[in-house]
Amino acid sequence: LIQCLKQGALSRTTASTQMNVQSSRSHAIFTIHLCQMRVTNLLDGAQPTTEYETLTAKFHFVDLAGSERLKRTGATGERAKEGISINCGLLALGNVISALGDQSKKVVHVPYRDSKLTRLLQDSLGGNSQTIMIACVSPSDRDFMETLNTLKYANRARNIKNKVVVNQDKTSQQISALRAEIARLQMELMEYKAGKRVIGEDGSESYSDLFRENALLQKENSTLRLRVKAMQEAIDAINS
Repeated sequence: LIQCLKQGALSRTTASTQMNVQSSRSHAIFTIHLCQMRVTNLLDGAQPTTEYETLTAKFHFVDLAGSERLKRTGATGERAKEGISINCGLLALGNVISALGDQSKKVVHVPYRDSKLTRLLQDSLGGNSQTIMIACVSPSDRDFMETLNTLKYANRARNIKNKVVVNQDKTSQQISALRAEIARLQMELMEYKAGKRVIGEDGSESYSDLFRENALLQKENSTLRLRVKAMQEAIDAINS
């Protein structure tokens, strides 16, 4: 997959001094949709039961064409139109990144619909996702401004903070919630049977006096163990 993406990048991206009629300039997006169904074993009383959870995921592999100035590339005709279109897409992407990474949260509207590129990458930028951006820069002095702008671009993207959760269908989420509720109720039932919890005459729940006394005795026991340990160390020091 990476080799195919690299070949696609090489067929589209050339140095500014090598722009020619055969050079095709564009962005590339390769999307993979994954759907996983996994088995979860539950204990319904004494009988084990089998249920299925459905998890979904989506991977975007994006190769962005670099911004370019027509004065440097000397492109004309279709190549010039492609360069202008690339710059417009990168500008729209930069505006979305700036809106999402705004630390002051003053920006309410995120302009996803300003370009096809940002519309396709909406989930990757501000959705339920983790995104990695690799910025390509040049050590050459003549490319200083492009390198500086690229680093600023990447720094703004780094300010985006997404809270990622597992993509489950509604049925799986309900099953997980019910499973947690059953476990909690089973724990409370065991506490009632063990005498840890009691219900008062007014219907209020509380811990039993026996449980509280047991907790106090355990705490006192721990304190006495520490005192015994300290005294034993003192005795060993005196004997030495």
